[in-house]
Amino acid sequence: MNIAFEAKRAYTNGTGLGHYSRTLISSLATGYPDNEYFLCTPRLTKRYNTDGFDNVHVVTPQGFPGGLFTSAWRSSWVKKDLKKLEIDLYHGLSHEIPIGIQKTGIQSVVTIHDLIFERYPEQFNAVDVQIYRKKFSYACRNADKVIAISKQTKQDIVDFYGVPEQKIDICYQSCNASFAHMVTEAEKLRVRREYNLPERFFLYVGSIIERKNLLSICKALKQLRDKEDLPPLVVIGEGGAYKQEVQRYLHEQHLEKHVIFLSENAAAKNNASYRNAADFPAIYQQAICMIYPSIFEGFGIPVLEALFSDLPVITSNVSCLPEAGGDAAFYIDPYNPSELAGAMWQLATTPTLAEQMIEKGRIHAQNFTPEKCAYGVMQVYLR
Repeated sequence: MNIAFEAKRAYTNGTGLGHYSRTLISSLATGYPDNEYFLCTPRLTKRYNTDGFDNVHVVTPQGFPGGLFTSAWRSSWVKKDLKKLEIDLYHGLSHEIPIGIQKTGIQSVVTIHDLIFERYPEQFNAVDVQIYRKKFSYACRNADKVIAISKQTKQDIVDFYGVPEQKIDICYQSCNASFAHMVTEAEKLRVRREYNLPERFFLYVGSIIERKNLLSICKALKQLRDKEDLPPLVVIGEGGAYKQEVQRYLHEQHLEKHVIFLSENAAAKNNASYRNAADFPAIYQQAICMIYPSIFEGFGIPVLEALFSDLPVITSNVSCLPEAGGDAAFYIDPYNPSELAGAMWQLATTPTLAEQMIEKGRIHAQNFTPEKCAYGVMQVYLR
């Protein structure tokens, strides 16, 4: 088959949508080498390198008007390129398909990661909500198949857009395979020195936005502040207004020394290995645990990254997070900082509990290998 992807985020997104796109494309190209894969992107960046794949080809807008109006090319005009390349199937990796593709004879699949903007519209710009709703609902109605990345997301697609259940397949995602490789002690030491990390620390990874609930971790730290040798929290992620709210709270409570915003570290700002997450496995594998008290997720990739890294996870008992963590995570009420504080201190002071969670995590993570995820998606293609 000739399979094309909407691959903008593979090249431009450093968080969940980008990781999903890059991991899936690479896994399909490796596991199913008889197909030809075409990545449709408005522009190339150094974030994704496909030079090692003979069966992966990049498609960018050429000439006028596509080269000038790249957004229109991606959302509609790309159909001309798809026909020229004799594409059999088009996969919109992040919520969108080209307008009118259903009239071309090319089969289409769309992955819907979440409908968080439908559940929490007040946390989004009102104009963005209208744009997302139009694009997402159009894709769900007109694609031949819809992939949901969790049971939670499938149910939301049914509830919000009335899509028939039989049209939706659940295909769990994976994470970058680098997290499954144990980093050498020498590499851990290099990374610790590079970013001036403490020897023991809690870890949070994710955008610093209200829904992901970093403030609850800070409130838990406040309750633990009198504990002797309390490890600090290392934060990987960026944010705007909510990050400022978190930092104001830390200042008011005199907790600044307990939270390290790694993105503000000079080495992180100037290091490509931080920007492309190459150093993240070494950071994960030195932490006490991953803390991910999100209120709502489409899936929760940092949970998987932690499980593959032999890192215990504390996460929320709501949304799809129990799907991601299985029986391997320590679940807490995300609205209860006292409960979170208790979980953090247990993992910081009980090595046997941590070891038990790590062992369960190794087993549960095997449900989400890149190979299994690629297999699930390929079965959707073939049906």
